[in-house]
Amino acid sequence: IKAQCAAAMAQSKTLSRKVAEANDRVDDWGAKAKIAVVKGRDDLAREALVEKRRYQDHVNTLEAQKADSEDMVDKYQADIVELESKIASVREQQKAILQRHTHARSRKKAQETIRKVDTTDVFTRFEAFERRVDRMEAEADLVNYGHRPSLDDELAGLGVDEDIEAELNAIRDQVKGATTPRRDGN
Repeated sequence: IKAQCAAAMAQSKTLSRKVAEANDRVDDWGAKAKIAVVKGRDDLAREALVEKRRYQDHVNTLEAQKADSEDMVDKYQADIVELESKIASVREQQKAILQRHTHARSRKKAQETIRKVDTTDVFTRFEAFERRVDRMEAEADLVNYGHRPSLDDELAGLGVDEDIEAELNAIRDQVKGATTPRRDGN
């Protein structure tokens, strides 16, 4: 559009120059017609006026072309302004889209990093906890390693075992008594 506008502007300048030249010729022929009248040569004055009219018609045609050319320049300039406005709008939209793209990429990278850290951190903490429990179990096993219970401890354990067995037998007897049907008919 800018090239077309420049061509129309150049054409308008050319037409302005041609209009000025044609107006000079109109004035020349008008002056010649006056001189011919002053000298008493009406026949030459008529011919000069015919030439003057011909150049005046040419001026009118050139001025109409110049007006059309200036209208085209105005239209092209309005189109250029509108196009530049649209280009500016598109550039703003492009900037906004690029900012959104950058923000989305950053968010994605941050989320991936967080997810990676969360997962790694959880597994690391779990493994550390598991190692700590393994160590505590090993330490517990080492506490009594090579140590036998004393004879008193073993005998006390037997007494506890007998009490538990007696209580267990009593519970069994109760359960048998409750599930055994009575002989009195009930």
